[in-house]
Amino acid sequence: MTSSVLAPDSFTGIPVVSLAGWRAAGSDRAAFAEDLVRACHEVGFFTLVDHGIDPSEIDRYFAMLEAFFALPEAVKARIDKANSPHFRGWERVGAELTDNRVDFREQLDLSTENPAYPPDALPAYLRLDGPNQWPAEEDLPGFRETVTAFLARVGDLADELMEVLAVGLGLEPGTFRDAFGERPLSLAKLISYPPTPPGEAGVNSHHDAGFLTLLLQHGVSGLQALNPAGEWIDVPPTRGAFVVNLGEMLQSMTGNYLVATTHRVISSEPRFSAAYFHGPDLRASLAPLDLDARFEDAVAASPRHSGAGFMAKRDELLSGGSGTQSTGVGVFGEMLWNYYVRSYPEIVRRHYPDLV
Repeated sequence: MTSSVLAPDSFTGIPVVSLAGWRAAGSDRAAFAEDLVRACHEVGFFTLVDHGIDPSEIDRYFAMLEAFFALPEAVKARIDKANSPHFRGWERVGAELTDNRVDFREQLDLSTENPAYPPDALPAYLRLDGPNQWPAEEDLPGFRETVTAFLARVGDLADELMEVLAVGLGLEPGTFRDAFGERPLSLAKLISYPPTPPGEAGVNSHHDAGFLTLLLQHGVSGLQALNPAGEWIDVPPTRGAFVVNLGEMLQSMTGNYLVATTHRVISSEPRFSAAYFHGPDLRASLAPLDLDARFEDAVAASPRHSGAGFMAKRDELLSGGSGTQSTGVGVFGEMLWNYYVRSYPEIVRRHYPDLV
């Protein structure tokens, strides 16, 4: 693991982590896990190499991603996200809001296909479970099979990283996996960015809502992380590597020891990326875990960590608030529901008129 980019109060680059240090026979797993947790505490981002997913698998996945975005708009519109009460499907450039600003990206959103709850289920966040919208097989042969298989591989990798983080926090290895509950809900975004217009962003500054995000950048830069000094740090694309960053769920569960780092995308050229957001059962608790006192002490000693908040809720945005200074919520479903309500207000009004 590279450490030269780490500093007590800021960071100037993104650490590189080789998973071989965890998997190799005879490795000191406890030391590796502690180093990774330290990097996550200080930066909240790392580039993961030697993860075991072959570059040919990644290339095949991206070939399908690019083929999807090359389809005629009329074909993609058959699975328009606006038609999904579960917020799944394709969306045009400009359809999503982040921090109440338009994002300049086209994307396909997919999630774990758990059985749907009744359409009047309460709490309302339970209604987020349900089916994806997939392109027809005749429009894009092999797409669903390839994407489903690849996302399963990435999910297994995320489970392994959860184990590493648990060990590094002094917890039992299966702590986070157990907390994920009986029907975890992970998300995926397949993304096509046009060149970002001046003064705008491909995706505006934000935190992620899940536990961990595993992102593939396909050779073009544009992703930036915000350091404590207020500087935007480039997250370079590395062939075959995943960029891993922390979500607000992990921030909540660790009492702000591991905070979600603010990030954005601004690209001067067309760019493809693929993001996987590892998430639990919608009913999973976000209550802080019982960690050793040294973690609480570290939070108290760091203004960045003790003052870290969460993404603003929709009503806060409408009242003039913004950014990441909101309070947290009790369960993952509430966090995810808040994301959809602030990002897709028109879809909420269309499918949930009783809730707006």
